[in-house]
Amino acid sequence: MKKQYLGIFEMVPQDTVIPEALLTYMGGLKTHDEDLIGSTFAEYIRFVTPFWTAGHEQVSDFLGALYRAFPDWTYDHESPQKLGDELYAVKWKQGGTHTGRLEFSGFDPVEPTGVYVRLPQHFFYYKVRNNQLTEIKPDPVPGGAPQGIFDQIGVGQPFV
Repeated sequence: MKKQYLGIFEMVPQDTVIPEALLTYMGGLKTHDEDLIGSTFAEYIRFVTPFWTAGHEQVSDFLGALYRAFPDWTYDHESPQKLGDELYAVKWKQGGTHTGRLEFSGFDPVEPTGVYVRLPQHFFYYKVRNNQLTEIKPDPVPGGAPQGIFDQIGVGQPFV
């Protein structure tokens, strides 16, 4: 019997097989469960943007910092789509209020601004191999993740 993963299975067309690692990751994001999220990562995972590529520790560090700085951060999404043997896409909407200090390795801390951040809805692409996420790549849309978070709280270009 499949776990429900916060209702994510109910959103996937029945003829589409989505890897358990991706569904677990999505559920972990929604509950801010950093251990659950990290359990889905291959040791060599890469989060890739035009300005920043992060490995396992950096991705985990960033997500922890995000949840501390934006404790009300929420995620909504459309059904995951299978694009190829190892490639999947999820269109996310996300946002929250900057009420805590945003602090993570390699970047200057940002004190709470009280600004509500809403990222534009955009796709994230996931490569999954051996039921582990090996790459996460957000669509590079204006105002998209992760740079859009910093733009909206007035930080500028920390990833350049």
